[in-house]
Amino acid sequence: MTRALVLHPDIRTTGAARDPENALAEAIALAQALPGLEIVDGLIVRLPRAHAGMLFGSGKVAELGASIKAAGIELVLVDGPVTPVQQRNLEREWDVKLLDRTGLILEIFADRARTREGVLQVELAALSYQRTRLVRAWTHLERQRGGLGFVGGPGETQIEADRRAIDTQMVRLRRQLAKVSKTRELHRAARRKVPFPVVALVGYTNAGKSTLFNRLTGAEVLAKDMLFATLDPTMRAVRLPTGKEVILSDTVGFISDLPTQLVAAFRATLEEVLEADLIVHVRDIAHSETEEQARNVRDILADLGVGPETAQIELWNKADLLPEAQAEALSRRADAQADIHLGSAVTGQGLEALFAAMTDLLDDQRHEAELDLDFTEGRARAWLHAHVQVANETETETGHRIQVLWTDRQKHQFDTLRDQS
Repeated sequence: MTRALVLHPDIRTTGAARDPENALAEAIALAQALPGLEIVDGLIVRLPRAHAGMLFGSGKVAELGASIKAAGIELVLVDGPVTPVQQRNLEREWDVKLLDRTGLILEIFADRARTREGVLQVELAALSYQRTRLVRAWTHLERQRGGLGFVGGPGETQIEADRRAIDTQMVRLRRQLAKVSKTRELHRAARRKVPFPVVALVGYTNAGKSTLFNRLTGAEVLAKDMLFATLDPTMRAVRLPTGKEVILSDTVGFISDLPTQLVAAFRATLEEVLEADLIVHVRDIAHSETEEQARNVRDILADLGVGPETAQIELWNKADLLPEAQAEALSRRADAQADIHLGSAVTGQGLEALFAAMTDLLDDQRHEAELDLDFTEGRARAWLHAHVQVANETETETGHRIQVLWTDRQKHQFDTLRDQS
C-alpha cells in the first residue's frame, strides 16, 4: 500500500462556492477509489493566493515537508490544478510523487475502464494531460546539434521529441476511436428501430445509479460506495414492474471540476444520454451538497445538448439514510411535484411510484405515421431508415410512401431536418 496525503488548497482569491470541508471529503473519497492507496491524512491548506513556483508559500512548504517526512508519505494528492512547474518543484522539495485532481481522476479512470472504447478514451486523455506536463528536465540535451561539428542549426530538444512522439500516438488513438465510434453508432441505429424506449440513468458520481440499475435488471454491474464505480456505459432490456418494456442505460457519474481532457474524451460515452426517451436523474439526497451536485449534473446535460423535448424525472435516492423528520419534510416536497420521487435503490422504498411515473411518461410515445417523400428527399429517407423503425415502404409515381413507428422527439428531429433541406 502506498501511503498518501490529501491536500485541499483553500485559496481565497478563487472565491470558491464549495465548502472546503466537503471538498476535502470528496477528494479523500476520490483517493479511496484508487486501489493500493492508504490515506494517512487529509488537510485543508488555507492560502491568501496561489504562489507561481510551488503553489504554497515557502513556510507552508517547509511545514508540510516535515509532516510528510515524519509520516512516511510516498504520494501527495492535491485537490485542484497544479502547474507542471509547481509539480516538479514540490516533488523535488518533498521527495515524493505528486498528483493533482486531474491526474488522480485519470488514474481512477485508467484502473476502471473495461471496454475497448473506454480504454482508448482514457489513453487519449492521459496523453493530452502528459503533453502539458513536459517541463525542462532535459537541460543537458537542450542544444543538440543537427549536423557534424558546427555545421547546421541546433537539433530538436528532448521536450520537442517527446511532444512529437505524444502527438503521433494521439493521432493513432483518434483513428482507433473513430472506428469504435462507428460501431457504437451502428448499435445505436439498431436500437432506434427496436420498439422500446430508452431510459438513461444520470447523476453525480456515487449517487446510486448502478444500484438502481442492478435492482431493475438483475445485472451485476459494479455498485460500490465509491466514486466512479461505473465508467463504461451498460445497457439492458428490462421489463419494469408495471409491465413496461424499456432499454435501461447506466452512465458514468458526473463530478464537479471534471478535467477538460476527460470532458472531451468521454463525450462519446455520454452520447447515450442524447438517445434517451427519458432521463432519470438520480440524486444522493442524503449528501450535504446535494443541491450543488444537482446543478453540476444539469449544467453537464445542457452542455451535451439535452433539450427540453427529452422527458426528465428525478429520484431523490438514499432516503433510508435520512433522519425521520428530514425524510418526512422531503417526502412532502417531492409529493408536491410530479417529476420528483423520494426513495431508496437499496431498500426499494418509493420505487413503485417512480416506475409508475416512468411508465406514464413513456406510454404511447411511439406512434404510427405515414409519410410521402419526393425522390429528391433522399437525405430525409436515409435518416428515417437510420433512426426510426420503418414498418413498410412502397414506391409511388413521385417518390416513396413510408410507414414509420416513432416518438414525438424523433418526429421533431425529422421535421427539423426536413425544414433545413
